[in-house]
Amino acid sequence: MSMLAPDVREFVAPAGWRTVDFVSDLHLEAEQPATVEAFTGYLHDTPADAVFLLGDLFEVWVGDDALQEPGSFEQSITAVLRRAASRIPLYFMHGNRDFLVGAGFTAATGIPVLDDPTVLVFAGQRWLLSHGDALCLDDVEYQKFRAVARNPQWQAQLLTRTLAERRAQGRSVRAESEARKQSGTGFYGDVDTAAALQWLQAAEAPALIHGHTHLPADHTLGEAGGTALTRHVLTDWDLAAQPPRAGALRLTAAGLERISLVPR
Repeated sequence: MSMLAPDVREFVAPAGWRTVDFVSDLHLEAEQPATVEAFTGYLHDTPADAVFLLGDLFEVWVGDDALQEPGSFEQSITAVLRRAASRIPLYFMHGNRDFLVGAGFTAATGIPVLDDPTVLVFAGQRWLLSHGDALCLDDVEYQKFRAVARNPQWQAQLLTRTLAERRAQGRSVRAESEARKQSGTGFYGDVDTAAALQWLQAAEAPALIHGHTHLPADHTLGEAGGTALTRHVLTDWDLAAQPPRAGALRLTAAGLERISLVPR
């Protein structure tokens, strides 16, 4: 059973914040310019006081040294993020596709990396934020990989490979993902309810916001002390799908609202 560390980090929103947006699973890459364009437009237009990017912002991130490659996609997208972060605060959390995002990314964009999970204290409530992959316990093979991939020593060893080698590996990951989608086996399991409740209890939070599963919905998990315990799943972005998908979960003092960001 996945457990929440007792020292889970807490992020207290500044008093002046009135609106917070959450997005995840954009899977940005050069081959999907429509998604990049929609995301760029969203960052420019959002009325939010802050945006939390809860993992899989990128289809694959092969290492911060890709930012040094002239004309790379990583250079172009970090320029977009840097401009947005100069206007409103952005925060990033690792996903299963971009766990190699590091200090170089933060230096290039001004976007800090949050621990997974993190408790956001906002509008008089505690909101537990996560990418969500650590809670998909039925995906046993992935959990084994995750345990290895989040090990700093393993990451350091991976980063000793050439950038070209890592890019080739990234292309292989994309091809495998696309093959899974085409074959209908791209579903990797949903969040384990007992584990989610365990996390909420440990974090003293009534609501969990996450991505990863590509199954946007709002779930009531139970009740504690007369308060409903809920789980809110972010949508992925896929503008080539039928119907196309893109959106944010917007939080204000009035509650949560799903915002469609599909271009008209």
